[in-house]
Amino acid sequence: MTRSPFPDNLTELQQIEAIIQRDHKQLLSCQTLCHVSHLNEALPIYALSLGNQAKDIPSITFIGGIHSLERIGTQVVLAFLETLLERLHWDQCFTDILQRVRINFLPLINPVGMINHTRSNGQGIDLMRNAPVDSIEKTIWLAGGHRISPTLPWYRGKENEPMQREAQVLVNFIQEQVLPSPFSVTLDCHSGFGYHNQIWFPYAKSRIEPIKHLGEVYFLRKLFMQTYPYQNYRFEPQSQHYLTHGDLWDHLYQQSLAHNNIFLPLTLEMVSWRWVRKNPLQLRKSMGLFHPVKQHRVNRVLRGHLVLMEYLLHATLSYQNG
Repeated sequence: MTRSPFPDNLTELQQIEAIIQRDHKQLLSCQTLCHVSHLNEALPIYALSLGNQAKDIPSITFIGGIHSLERIGTQVVLAFLETLLERLHWDQCFTDILQRVRINFLPLINPVGMINHTRSNGQGIDLMRNAPVDSIEKTIWLAGGHRISPTLPWYRGKENEPMQREAQVLVNFIQEQVLPSPFSVTLDCHSGFGYHNQIWFPYAKSRIEPIKHLGEVYFLRKLFMQTYPYQNYRFEPQSQHYLTHGDLWDHLYQQSLAHNNIFLPLTLEMVSWRWVRKNPLQLRKSMGLFHPVKQHRVNRVLRGHLVLMEYLLHATLSYQNG
């Protein structure tokens, strides 16, 4: 058995490479967006894609690991990818669906942060505070994004510096591979906020300025609530909770307006305070506030969001019926 070239605590990256090496090459395309350095290693950031690669096809993109301390986000994205790959062997309906939609996966945007057990990347910069956009209203001190020091959490980076490489390759991928689609949805998977699963949409920069496609987002929300009335998600603008500078999805949504297509960026904030309440001792671990830790809870989370992800896939495919 060939030993993985990656550190033992980077099992998610090992899992991604194992998926790439399987016999799915005719249906699963893989792109290395860049490499980021850690000590003497070059760690890849991958984008994987299923389905029709034409530009005029609706697309949905699942992202994980921007805040790599929130490890469960990457694991949820990989669990859904593994499920879809298994269905390729037997599910003719799913095979047919792939002719009419493109499904992208960027499971691990911040591998160095995952090794280091940090929100930030290897430069101490929070990638979700790193985009060139400022809140037009007052933000929470520090947590809303600051330029004081990379030794403090939520550091944005120095003013007028280029975006960090991890953030830039994500932005480039969305601009080149997603925004040309007539209809596209992204789901960025995070954890660490509250007692309820949240689905957030822009803006993070303003409570008073609505996005142009607010009607489409609320139709997507209404359809989800009607189709799955027993789910427990709260579907609302991020600004109802807190405002931030430098939000990547605010930035990309603004970029999308030049395309005259519909781009709906969503963020999944998986409940984590409930995990801590059930197992307070997990706070002794660096990931304890952001990851369920106990395996039976990890398994519950991995299967618990499949309905949401499946719904978003079918809603994207069927966008013309709305």
